[in-house]
Amino acid sequence: MTRLAWIPIVAVPLAFAACANPAKDKPRATVEPATQESAAQAAAAPSEGALTFYIEPNESRLEWIGSKVTGKHDGGFREFKGTASTPTGKVEDLKIEMEVTTASIFSDNEKLTEHLKSKDFFDVEKRPKASFISSGVQKSAEGDTYDVTGSLELNGEWKRITFPATLAIENNVLKASAEFVILRKDFGMTYPGMPDDLIRDEVVIRLSVTARRIMN
Repeated sequence: MTRLAWIPIVAVPLAFAACANPAKDKPRATVEPATQESAAQAAAAPSEGALTFYIEPNESRLEWIGSKVTGKHDGGFREFKGTASTPTGKVEDLKIEMEVTTASIFSDNEKLTEHLKSKDFFDVEKRPKASFISSGVQKSAEGDTYDVTGSLELNGEWKRITFPATLAIENNVLKASAEFVILRKDFGMTYPGMPDDLIRDEVVIRLSVTARRIMN
């Protein structure tokens, strides 16, 4: 997810060898049109008596992997917050909300990080926040595997997405993890990269979240 000029390339034959796509064989989120209004409806206040869990930023990670023809980059976001609530105590009834500070994005390359903050990608000055509001959690397999559906707002684009995740509640702690692929162009990020080193559309999203219930 960077211009070729950002990383010095040593002139050896292997320098321009094609990089394997890190999104290959990863589950791809389904993406459909959505609106801010539909997300607002899903964000209804939790019912009285619901169990509410608050994300612990120091025990959670929100990461991504992007790639181009000749290499890949790892990164993430350092600042995010959110809650999950369930009126029954069951995972299937969870309502999940997250908010991400886009300017907290980081990567393994300083120049890339600054470019990602620009209008070519996240446009952090104009769009300082990204958000996710779930509308449904459905059991999808044995164990703790579920399909999570909700509205994702990124770069000013609202989309309804569904992705696989593992979710479990134990001893007043919610644990959640997920790894899936989205397409950056679905969210208006169309910067192509250099003609001889094009940026791939697929981006791997990785979540590892710990949320704790605050007892009254």
